[in-house]
Amino acid sequence: MAETRHNYPVLFTAGFFSMVFAALIGYLTFAAAADEQDMLNNSYNSRQEILASRNYRGAIYSADGEILAETRLLEDQKEERVYPYEELFSHVIGYSTQGRVGVESLANYYLINTNTSLANKAANDAAGVKNPGDSVYTTLNVALQQEADSQLNIYKGAVVVTEVSTGKILAMVSHPDFDPNEIPQIWDSLIEDKDSSVLLNRATQGLYPPGSTFKIVTALEYIRENPESYDAYSFDCGGSYKFGESRISCYHGAKHGKLNFQQSFSKSCNSSFANIGMELDWDSFAETLDDLLFDRPLSLSLPYAQSSTAVESGMSVNEKMQTSIGQGRTQITPIHLNMITAAIANGGMLMKPYVLDRVENDRGHIVKKFQPESYGQLISAREADILKELMISVVEGGTAKKLSGLGYTAAGKTGSAEYNDAKDSHAWFTGFAPAENPEICVTIIVEGAGSGGDYAVPIARKIFDVYFGEKK
Repeated sequence: MAETRHNYPVLFTAGFFSMVFAALIGYLTFAAAADEQDMLNNSYNSRQEILASRNYRGAIYSADGEILAETRLLEDQKEERVYPYEELFSHVIGYSTQGRVGVESLANYYLINTNTSLANKAANDAAGVKNPGDSVYTTLNVALQQEADSQLNIYKGAVVVTEVSTGKILAMVSHPDFDPNEIPQIWDSLIEDKDSSVLLNRATQGLYPPGSTFKIVTALEYIRENPESYDAYSFDCGGSYKFGESRISCYHGAKHGKLNFQQSFSKSCNSSFANIGMELDWDSFAETLDDLLFDRPLSLSLPYAQSSTAVESGMSVNEKMQTSIGQGRTQITPIHLNMITAAIANGGMLMKPYVLDRVENDRGHIVKKFQPESYGQLISAREADILKELMISVVEGGTAKKLSGLGYTAAGKTGSAEYNDAKDSHAWFTGFAPAENPEICVTIIVEGAGSGGDYAVPIARKIFDVYFGEKK
């Protein structure tokens, strides 16, 4: 009995370390399973080379079954990665040589693995040929992508089109673009050109002053601070607004006259929104910006730049006025603005944007299906309804009236974001349709073009036309 008591410390210590060891093994097993894709995609993981020696890379398809990338097997057993649409999907689909970007990177795990039958694997091994990699179907729509690309034309800029209820990315265009078929040949010249931004996906990585599209955010803060009286607001615009030594002018010096809150928004009156900005609680405004994911990570699988603001205590009058109208040090990406807009269209609920729809093997059997995911309630349903009505007024009698009188209804906000000491401006539009029951959300920036109403709105109209034309 005494001997047993003497062994208690030894048994306890042994038991304790056995449990720790078991927990460690369990954690490592779970981590390896959970992070299998990340581990495989690591450039130092030699398993990629092993899989590449056994399987050829699978194809990438659009939502409507068009081939966006495929591996062609040549007579000498060499493989050639081919992008049939050349520049059209260059940034969102990406490339798989000289590294990987876009869907080629995002779906790499699936593309280099195979779920072909055991019989096929045995036959291929016997014949000394590789197995077919699994195919990936995206959410991308060829017709919408073609229209967005065509309308953006020679301009630098970006277009993002998403499905409001799911977050599916239907189109994503960035200009200037490149031909991914030529990446091996043009790589050195692109890398050596320090001024080149051809490889930058402006839709997710381009940071721009939001201009008047930011008035969506300023309006939201004013509504939050004045929930019962915001619609009693009035302002008499004489073309500019002065507070102390700081002055804000309306775009091209326009004089809007007497305005209420809705008219200030629909006509995009800088003077009125500068006045609103001087009435705001900027500590509260900082919380609203946090709610809208400024200076925070986005729920996005594609590489992106983080939008930023400079809202802080001790801001000068000029900084407050500039920020209120989307100028100053505020920067946003097109995809982020699209997410905010889509949440408004969706009753305040943000759906996470995604581009991978499903994975299929060589027999067309579904290996994995990606489902829509909700980020959560970005703003309240009431706030979303109010902002939606404001955006409808922009189309019905404001700066986006080129979208009125069509076979569908639309809502949105234009922007003319000044840069280069206010000598030039980027043209913005972000909006959705149909206004009463939104299906798609479109966000556009045309670099250096001028007015959003003149340059970005017509592009949105063409994209909406294609979408609703297809639905007829």
